[in-house]
Amino acid sequence: MNGATVLPVEPLDSLDRKYLVERYLISRELAESGMERYAVVGRNEMVSIMVNEEDHLRLQVLTSGLSLREAWQRLNLLDDELEERIYYAFSPVYGYLTACPTNVGTGIRCSVMVHLPALVMTQRIKKVLSAVTQMGLTVRGLAGEGSEIAGNLFQISNQWTLGASEEETIEKLENIIQQIVDNERKTQQDLWVESRTSLEDKVWRAFGLLSHARVLNSREALELISQLRMGLDLGLMKGIPYSAINDVIIQSRPAHLQKRAGKKLIATERDAIRATFLRDWIRRYTEKEINRIHES
Repeated sequence: MNGATVLPVEPLDSLDRKYLVERYLISRELAESGMERYAVVGRNEMVSIMVNEEDHLRLQVLTSGLSLREAWQRLNLLDDELEERIYYAFSPVYGYLTACPTNVGTGIRCSVMVHLPALVMTQRIKKVLSAVTQMGLTVRGLAGEGSEIAGNLFQISNQWTLGASEEETIEKLENIIQQIVDNERKTQQDLWVESRTSLEDKVWRAFGLLSHARVLNSREALELISQLRMGLDLGLMKGIPYSAINDVIIQSRPAHLQKRAGKKLIATERDAIRATFLRDWIRRYTEKEINRIHES
């Protein structure tokens, strides 16, 4: 955490708090709490600490891809350093004692965000989510606890931390997520064989709307970006990296648009600015791809 930024949350205005929530640097609970609280954010925003959220400390690591073990290694180092200086409430029988009973034990919460458009289109997602719940996992939307599913994005996490080690929790979630991802890929290929024209139409309609729309609300933009991302999976779209798709999902959210504009905006203003931002964004990658084709 050398070079980390310490942010007192209480003095921040509502827009700054929402901005930090959209970047997953603080939770909505920390943003809305009335007590003295802080966020300590590492230089690259990969590692952060929330002070006085549900528990006194909440440590988190964000990584891309299915890299739970890498995240756990980073988190474990930070935890060891803190434990040399801070006394944690610990029971030799139950493990770490936390404010919420579901966190008692290891206290570890592993979450993976997955994009499952084909499973949603075929309605197989209901069976998948039912199985996931029976395995002791919980499913949330893009914004975490209490948020609805949008853009075919699902956040899947372990629900309990008692009775299993950190390694066992990570291994269980990894295996389940890998099965879901394999299921999604197979379903995409099945759809490609059975309904290729329909899939192409969905992807290119999304491309057309993102390229020309003048007004887009948050949900509609997310659904269109989801279709574009599926186009990458199917090899229809070229020149747009997955990292750019992931980034634009964050950049097109309300607080990010307002921070970019330098002022608070009402919903209709945000929707117009979002459409302009996405038109410019997709034009940059389209022009790069056209230039690449000409050069080759």
